[in-house]
Amino acid sequence: MRSARTRPNVLGAISGFVWLAIVLIPIYFIVVTSLRPQRDYFSENPLSIPSNPTLDAYRMVLENDFARYFFNSLVVTLGATALTLAVSMMAAYAVVRSRTAATRRTFQLFLLGIAIPLQATIIPVYYLIVRMGLYDTLWALILPSAAFAIPLTVLILANFLRDVPNELFEAMTVDGAGAWRSLWALAIPLTRPALVTVGIYDALMVWNGFLFPLVLTQSAETRVLPLSLWSYQGEFTVNVPAVLAAVVLSVLPILAAYIVGRRQLVSGLTAGFGK
Repeated sequence: MRSARTRPNVLGAISGFVWLAIVLIPIYFIVVTSLRPQRDYFSENPLSIPSNPTLDAYRMVLENDFARYFFNSLVVTLGATALTLAVSMMAAYAVVRSRTAATRRTFQLFLLGIAIPLQATIIPVYYLIVRMGLYDTLWALILPSAAFAIPLTVLILANFLRDVPNELFEAMTVDGAGAWRSLWALAIPLTRPALVTVGIYDALMVWNGFLFPLVLTQSAETRVLPLSLWSYQGEFTVNVPAVLAAVVLSVLPILAAYIVGRRQLVSGLTAGFGK
C-alpha cells in the first residue's frame, strides 16, 4: 500500500484568514470605539487600543431610556417569534400530514410569500395597520413581522417533518391519538432542532428590523432599539462611541440566545447532510 501524500492547501488557508479578518476587524472596531471617549474618536487611530478607556458611552446609553427601548424590542421579538412558530408548526404539520388539494394550494401560497419583498408591501401594510387602529403600538410591529416570517418558517419545518418516519404517526393513530396529540407529543419533540434554528433566525430578523418600526411607530413609548440609535445623533454631530455602545448592548441578548441554543442550532442546520 502506498501512503497518500497530502499537500497543504495554502490558498484555502490564506482565504480563510482573510475572511476571518474581514469578520473580526469590524467587531473589534465596534468594541474599542465604544470604550473610547468622544473627544478622542477623531484624534486617535480607530483600530488602536483606547489611551483613556472609559464606560461613559455605556453610561450615557443606559441613562437615555435604554431599558424602555430594550423592553419594547424584547416584547416585539418574543411575541412575533412565538406567533410565527405556533402558526408555522401547525401549518407545516397540516401540509405534511394532509393529502388534499386545498392543502397543496395553501402550501403554494406560503411559497409565494417568500418571493414577495417586504419593501414592496409597506404601503398596504401601513394602510391595514391604520385601519385596524394599531398604529404606534407594539402590535403594529408584532403582526407584520410574524406574517412575513411565516412562509420561510413553514417551508423549513415542513421539510424537516417529512424526514420523520410515517410509521411513528401511524403508531400514534393506532394508540388512539388524534391530530393534536400527535402534533404535541410526536411532531414538536422530534422537530425541536428545526424549531430552535428557525426561532433564532426569526428572532434575529425581528430584533434587527428597522423598516416596520420606522413606518408603523412614532412615539418614544413604542420605540425599539434600532430606532433608538437616532437618540445619539445631534443636529451637526453624532456621538459615535454612544451609538456603538448601544450596538454592543443590543447584540448581547442575541448572543445569549445563540449560546443557549447553539447545539440545537447546529443540529438543525446540519440535518439531512449525513443521509
